[in-house]
Amino acid sequence: MNKYLDLTIDEIHVAYLKKELTPKMLLDEVFERMDACQDLNCIITATKEEAYQRAEELSKEEVGGPLWGIPIVIKDNIITKQIRTTCASKMLENFIPIYQATVIDKILKAGMIIVGKTNMDEFAMGSTSETSYFGPPKNPWNPIYITGGSSGGSAGAVASRMVPFALGSDTGGSIRQPASYTGLVGMKPTYGRVSRYGLVAFASSLDQIGPMTRTVYENAVLLNVIAGFDEKDLTSSKKKVEDYTAYLGKETQSLKIGIPSYLVSEVVSEEVRDVFNHVVDLLKKHGNTVEMVEVSYLEQAVPLYQILAMAEASSNLARFDGIRYGYRIEDSKNIDFLYEQTRKEGFGEEVKRRIMVGSSLLSGENAKKYYDKALSIRDDMRSSFLAAFKDYDLLIAPTTTTAAYPLGQGLDDPLKGFMDDILVIPANMAGLPAMNLPAGFSKENLPIGMQIIGAPFQEGKMYQLASFLEKMLDLDLEGGKRQ
Repeated sequence: MNKYLDLTIDEIHVAYLKKELTPKMLLDEVFERMDACQDLNCIITATKEEAYQRAEELSKEEVGGPLWGIPIVIKDNIITKQIRTTCASKMLENFIPIYQATVIDKILKAGMIIVGKTNMDEFAMGSTSETSYFGPPKNPWNPIYITGGSSGGSAGAVASRMVPFALGSDTGGSIRQPASYTGLVGMKPTYGRVSRYGLVAFASSLDQIGPMTRTVYENAVLLNVIAGFDEKDLTSSKKKVEDYTAYLGKETQSLKIGIPSYLVSEVVSEEVRDVFNHVVDLLKKHGNTVEMVEVSYLEQAVPLYQILAMAEASSNLARFDGIRYGYRIEDSKNIDFLYEQTRKEGFGEEVKRRIMVGSSLLSGENAKKYYDKALSIRDDMRSSFLAAFKDYDLLIAPTTTTAAYPLGQGLDDPLKGFMDDILVIPANMAGLPAMNLPAGFSKENLPIGMQIIGAPFQEGKMYQLASFLEKMLDLDLEGGKRQ
């Protein structure tokens, strides 16, 4: 069998132009690999029939841009018209939307083919994807390990090389953390850079859709497509979208780069710190200035996240009441019983815990005491970040405190999930763009990532540094691929 999926997207594009390849031929390979990877549990809904129909439509057109005919998987909290969207929950197990997210419109316009909806933490609440109603996805590098979360299925699908592209969502690190655990490039754009219309809300002031890919170039190409203003999303920015690929390969000497000291503290394991220090040495060797910098309130990021995310989640998930759509109990004594039992049976334990905590945080005086105070501190943290960017081009840090760990290890410790995200949460708090870049490997040959953080709407500069490091590090990231 031809291994077209092992080619770069540019090579696939050339094959399309030369008529050596058709979308149907590429889909044959996609679904063969998907079948071979079923044990990884990365896909909740395979859209085989819809994909082949789409391929047939494309075959009647002229070959378009670089993403024309390229398969992609979508995290299952991004609404897809007439394709089941479950949020990995019992509550939405059989939900078929009648509309779709703006990002879906954009990727379809670019000629992409949706081949599946990916597994995730239920309603994106978790850091390992183990809260999924459909069971956890498994890490292609070693299936006894977590993929991370909440975009764990998207990460596993790309890392196993069943598809070159995935969309994830990032509320507190949910793109970057699983990208680190699986050896991918994962970008959380600036808040407002990508429309949230059609993303099932978890914490509305933090959520952001972003690309998960094999390489920096492919990541930039996909962000080019999905970024931009959307009148359906009042939080989306009207700032002009740049061509992010134009930054790739640019000179990176003389950059001034900061390392927030708290993000390299004792919470980071020795092997992660060693990988990160190697990158720092590499940057200095090539003429860049790298210094420690203090950013205020980073030590408060996890409790801030717990307050803001849980409070907003309790509000957003109030809509799932068994009346309009989603799961509903069969026999009901009265309306109160219907609400109570539907939500009791329809939500998993982690989701219910967050709803209850969030409801308490918003009750009476607690709203002012906790939620309003958290908003104020978040503003101060953002101001401290912005002050740092007056002196530094970019900030860098480890993405995770450790490499991936075995499935089940953190299930009995609710706090562990938040601590897994301790290095990635601050970028969400400040609304900043941040990306994971594979940087090395653990002793168990599991990927370890580093994080690049930019000032608002400076994704181009981040891609510039990432493409330089990708070339210098020259890592073999095929370890998750199924033969």
